[in-house]
Parts: sequence; structure tokens; C-alpha cells
Amino acid sequence: MNFKYFDINEQGLSIRCKLYYGRDFRQIPNVVIATYGFGGNKDNHAVSKFAEKIISKYKGFGVICFDWPCHGKDARNKLLPVECLTYLELVNGYAKSELKAEHLYNYSSSFGAYITLRDLHEQGVSPYRKIALRCPAVKMYEAIWSHVTPDDEGRLNKGKEIIRGFDRKIKLTKEFFEDLKDHDVSQYEYFDFADDILLVHGTKDEMVPIAEVEAFSDNNVIELIQIENADHPFSNPDYMDLAIGKMVEFFDPSSDEEN
Repeated sequence: MNFKYFDINEQGLSIRCKLYYGRDFRQIPNVVIATYGFGGNKDNHAVSKFAEKIISKYKGFGVICFDWPCHGKDARNKLLPVECLTYLELVNGYAKSELKAEHLYNYSSSFGAYITLRDLHEQGVSPYRKIALRCPAVKMYEAIWSHVTPDDEGRLNKGKEIIRGFDRKIKLTKEFFEDLKDHDVSQYEYFDFADDILLVHGTKDEMVPIAEVEAFSDNNVIELIQIENADHPFSNPDYMDLAIGKMVEFFDPSSDEEN
């Protein structure tokens, strides 16, 4: 497996991307758009493992991962969900126009899964042949607000920012939390996309309780695979390998040809 870094420069934005591919990055008819959770970056280890697996298993596949706004080496300094939606749309467009992808797929986790679901709802159509969501934050507002302290809330109410993140510190405003609260993907309907979506979730997820994803799955008739004892980041490599295997199997292009 090979990879290359590149930037997408459109609409005054510069999106830092990483492309995984087999022999030739100019011959990738099937491109998976891969996104990760809050605080990650395009060099995400889980995405790399996923890319290695799917590229070695099927011909003609590549994977693009990119830095969300305020993540990795991105130049933005204030996180806004609407800009995340713009980034996702621009990367989708690049894969189709510049890489000449015939089919798009989506593998997303946690916050990235939230953005993908929100984008599906707002666009009303899916650009993807298949979508696999691992540990999707279907209650994104609750997941992140639960870690906000009374002191943090006081700062937000005064128009100040609070800082979150790991390798890179991310500024969050009251506007960010209100945006998440106003766009609760667990309340939207996804029946039109349900057959092409797979959910994979750990039963010991401490950030997004399995019950929330079970309800989302039931309400939309979306297949859910539960990984026993897996936590939110799938920190046990055996559980991660199992999850990736299930998603790669779901992306099998021959299953579409048979239908």
C-alpha cells in the first residue's frame, strides 16, 4: 500500500488530505472517504488499518482521509460544524472530479459519523454506494456536553471559548454547542439510505451508549453489528480488527453487482 499527501484549495479553504492507494493513484475507480472522531487527524491509525485491509482485498480501491477544521494541520482556529460539512462536500467533489472516482464509499467514526449523517439529511441524497459507521455519535451534543464543567459553562455564557483536544487544542464556543443541539441526527429519518448503511458499535462504549445506537438502528431499520466489550475508541486491537473486517466485507463491490 502507498500513500501521498495533497491539499484541496477551494472556496478560500485549504483541506489537508492523505490518499492511500495500491499501485497507481490515477487509477482508483472506488474511493472511500474516511473520517474520524473529535480531536483526531488524517494520520489516524484506524483509517490506515482500514485502508490497508480494503486495498489488499479488492482491486481498484483507494481511501482519502483529511483534517477536519481545527484538526491536524488545518489552518482554522474555531470549530464550526457547518465548515465540517463544507470540507466533506469538497473532498467528495475532488474524488469525483480529480481522481475520476466512479463510486464513492464512506467509512466514518464518532464525530465524523455524526457529520456524515447530518450531511445525508441536509443533502437529501447520498453520494455513496455504501456507508459504514463505527461508534457513531448519534447524540453528538450529549456526548461532548457531558464533559463540560460548570466553570466551562460559565465561560461559554460570557461569550468566551473553552479548550478541548489531545495533540492539538481546539477552541469551542457556545455557538458550536448550540449548533450540535439544533441538529440532532438521532431525530432524523434515514429510511431512504438504510439498506446502504452499516453501524458497528461496542457494547462497552462509554461516550455513546450502545442503547442510543440500538434505538437509532431500530428507528431507521439500519443493520447494527455489536462488538462485545469494545469501548468507544475500540482500543483493543482484536476488536478493531473485527470491526474493520465487518466494514470491509460490507463494502464488497461484487455484492452490488449481484443485486
